[in-house]
Amino acid sequence: MSRQETLVKILIEKGFTISFAESCTGGKMAGTVVDVADASKVLNASFVTYSNEAKMKYLNVQSDTLEKFGAVSEQTAKEMAEGVAKANQADIGVGITGIAGPGGGTDEKPVGTVCFGYCIQGRTLTETVHFGDLGRNVVREKSVCHVLDTLINKLN
Repeated sequence: MSRQETLVKILIEKGFTISFAESCTGGKMAGTVVDVADASKVLNASFVTYSNEAKMKYLNVQSDTLEKFGAVSEQTAKEMAEGVAKANQADIGVGITGIAGPGGGTDEKPVGTVCFGYCIQGRTLTETVHFGDLGRNVVREKSVCHVLDTLINKLN
């Protein structure tokens, strides 16, 4: 059974719905879950919020958060996760924001840095993972796999 099939199975068993707020993954996360036949039982809606304006408009990310910490930060990922869960009345909201590359990295936030937020039934956890400068699509794919693994572990 694939990771996404395992996640969908767990969500169905628990009666949970899930929504994703994606920036650097550009819809890959939702698309990966939709690859599973029963995805409609757990996925109600997701957003690709690539710009800061979209993050503020659709997810209620605060402009102060973006100014103080930047779009690629655990604080922004947290607000994305909480915002998408609230917007879609989902049991679980996931926020993903990062620097897939090839450009855009800094010494503080190098290419391959991705911040994640997980709002699970009102409780939010965040983390930052440095995948490295592995190429844009590899970083995006690793981000999707990381979310699947993290959710499977947290929900089991």
